[in-house]
Amino acid sequence: MELTELCFAGVARQAQAVRSGEVTARDLVAEHLRRIDRLDPRLNAFRLVFAEQALADADRLDASGEDLPLRGVPIAVKEDIAVAGLPTTQGTNAARTPQPADSEIVRRLRAAGAVVIGRTRMPELGLWPFTESSWAAPTRNPWSLAHSPGGSSGGSAAAVAAGLAAAAIGTDGAGSIRIPAAVTGLFGLKPQRGRVSLSPERERWGGMVVAGPITRTVADWALVADQLHGAAPGDAHVAHPPRTSFTEAARTDPGRLRIGVSLRPWGPGIALDGEVRDAVQDTAALLTDLGHDVVRLDPPMRDVVASTQFAVRYLRNAHLARAGTESPNLVEPRTRTAAELGRRLPRGLVRWALKDDASLTAYANRVFGTVDVLLTPALTRPPIRVGEWDGRGVVPALLAAAHYTTFLPLWNITGNPAASVPAGRSSSGLPLAVQLVGRQHDECTLLSVSAQLERARPWADRIPSGLGHAN
Repeated sequence: MELTELCFAGVARQAQAVRSGEVTARDLVAEHLRRIDRLDPRLNAFRLVFAEQALADADRLDASGEDLPLRGVPIAVKEDIAVAGLPTTQGTNAARTPQPADSEIVRRLRAAGAVVIGRTRMPELGLWPFTESSWAAPTRNPWSLAHSPGGSSGGSAAAVAAGLAAAAIGTDGAGSIRIPAAVTGLFGLKPQRGRVSLSPERERWGGMVVAGPITRTVADWALVADQLHGAAPGDAHVAHPPRTSFTEAARTDPGRLRIGVSLRPWGPGIALDGEVRDAVQDTAALLTDLGHDVVRLDPPMRDVVASTQFAVRYLRNAHLARAGTESPNLVEPRTRTAAELGRRLPRGLVRWALKDDASLTAYANRVFGTVDVLLTPALTRPPIRVGEWDGRGVVPALLAAAHYTTFLPLWNITGNPAASVPAGRSSSGLPLAVQLVGRQHDECTLLSVSAQLERARPWADRIPSGLGHAN
């Protein structure tokens, strides 16, 4: 397999190629760096590329001969994940102080033999489902440079979809792993709250944010997550141990499951695009063909109350995130406006919004008394265009974003694992996806079902036009 082809082969295949001696870690990393150098000026997936350090790490791995699970595999990390010696920028220019040590995520990646190749872009403070800012060029979707790769882990998804990294680590506080995976044709599973340590932070956004991989295949997600999961001292949340390794779960047939299908948006007056509806219904039909008991189920999720509470929490978190930056006055006007809306929220309203997470979690999880997995749309429409909402004020843009992502944030509040699974293409050739939601602490069932879908309709062999051989 030639190097360019290997760049799209995924984590497991790359690790096997390095361990077997088919390719050196240095050659694999150098090829990814060449691709970044040639393609990223168009995509803008990376904020910072660790070229010299990545090559030095690859040389060390080649010299050591250690048999590590991710040996030599180039993996990118989102810019809200701490890397020793660098400020954690979070999509802003408001961070200056270098971090004293790697985050637990980066430490575990390096310990498993991965080469951290660079830091990927995100919208400022992770507030938007697109990766654009007023001070940097927008990040673009490898499937169409006119379209967004989503957000907030947009740079992570763009890097993987374009073959600039074998995998990337994203974070998800209201869909920020699932959105970019959905619009770039990748697999992105938001793990259970507390599954992957956020250390040195105890938690983010009151427990709504989790971290996890974005990958080309289900097996790749499982392999990377097997190296990352587990608590660290001081974590505010600790997930129950998985019943088996994630790699084993991805290899295991799920058996006959009862799967509920819901097309009901989380909030009133939200339209669902016909192509998105078709993708969900096609997936439901495929799951039926695979032997599952698939039923239509639109459980009430306290739509108006819960979505209003989420909006209050979102704006409050925007305020707290801006206030927590080193230089709050350096954030862009759009961020400042959203944060100011959060600052002005009455305290009683904030207390009301935060008061009944346990009640909502129990209420939402009643659905898993009758089904094993819930199937929904990932997004309400195909990918948005770069700059599509630029002409709108902050409040109209926030409402548009809420409608676009309506099926996602509930599961951040409850903490359940939820995956974005590729589900074909739109009429214009852009990726579509569905969401699979599992019981609390049960990523394993989601991995088994997602891998079964992938075997039935493989997606990872598709490469964005013009990005195979980067000339």
